[in-house]
Amino acid sequence: MIRKAAIFGASGGIGAALVRHLAGEGWQVRAGSRSGEHPSHDQISGFRFDLDDEASIAAAAETMRDDPPELVIAATGVLTLADGTGPERSLKQIDAEAMARVLYLNTIGPALIAKHMLPIMPRDKPSTFAALSARVGSIGDNRLGGWHSYRASKAALNMLIRNFAIEMGRTHKQSVIVGLHPGTVDSELSKPFQSSLPYGQLTEPEDAAANLIGVLGGLTPQDSGNVFDWKGERIPD
Repeated sequence: MIRKAAIFGASGGIGAALVRHLAGEGWQVRAGSRSGEHPSHDQISGFRFDLDDEASIAAAAETMRDDPPELVIAATGVLTLADGTGPERSLKQIDAEAMARVLYLNTIGPALIAKHMLPIMPRDKPSTFAALSARVGSIGDNRLGGWHSYRASKAALNMLIRNFAIEMGRTHKQSVIVGLHPGTVDSELSKPFQSSLPYGQLTEPEDAAANLIGVLGGLTPQDSGNVFDWKGERIPD
């Protein structure tokens, strides 16, 4: 039986790599982006959605209701806003509008995807919903501070992941709901910060995709509600 996946954020570096990797492994992949464009491949079809338009997310989910994917990945999120506003290094840099935008894109956006996709996922077999998170969203692991909006948005996302796992566990007994930390990936999101990285710490998107799919393949419903890094290690709450 052909396995089915839906990737929200398929135009990003990690999202596009996930689409290619899954299709290469024989999955039937629905690739979601604002344009709806996708690679020419027998295993890939495209759909349009916009995080700023919940109706578009609901419409995308509705097209999958009769043939739902068993894997959904929300590969969305920002570190630097479109106007160049980056992570705050001091509380003096906190700007209400910028913080609200980061929280919307990193927390509310994935929550809306979950809202519309989780209810249609299979109940009679294993299913997985994953959202790209970050190690800096861990409260227990925070030793440096800073990056206030980004950290807060990912911490909030991690809490929602736990909430969704509890709720889904009541109706979808075989479901796995997790956050994923892909490491520092060579993508547009990380480009402004790559120059200060130690040698060897930057991961290519294709490698990141393979790592994340490998991690998901090893998880069980007992892991649901947690956040895991690209090596499969659980990140502290």
